Amino acid sequence: MPLNDLDKTDYSLLAYLQNNGRASNVELADHLNLSETPSWRRLKRLETDGIIKGYQANLDRRKLGFDILAFVQIMFSVHTDDTPDKFEQSIKEVPEILSCYNITGEADYMLVIVSENLATYEKLLRLTIRRLPGVTSIKSILSMREVKNTTSLPLSNSKI
Repeated sequence: MPLNDLDKTDYSLLAYLQNNGRASNVELADHLNLSETPSWRRLKRLETDGIIKGYQANLDRRKLGFDILAFVQIMFSVHTDDTPDKFEQSIKEVPEILSCYNITGEADYMLVIVSENLATYEKLLRLTIRRLPGVTSIKSILSMREVKNTTSLPLSNSKI
């Protein structure tokens, strides 16, 4: 669906769901001032078109024992052949890697990694990350304190 095809009601629906992912269709319809069927149709269209990628619970990593949050820059020395593809496939198999981005600048990739403590983080780096295809240099940046963490997109009020 092209961005131009989204109207104010679609943006209002998306903004509401970002903060109320467990909202029922009745709640959503009430928020949008629509009856249930048009509300449900809009929701299904946004899901089918891939604008809504899925639903999940946001968990507190620290309460679940993941005290380390690391931002890890990965550098390659060789950028030929299929090494980047192999690297990207391999990182998908490591559950501690929450996200991976191919970036510009000194590094080739930026990973976001969680770990229980420094000892398990060091073990993950030594036994897994260093052995990934193409990796020649690793730079870790550890988070000392989380100031802001959101997955909500800034859907502007001008669109709603």
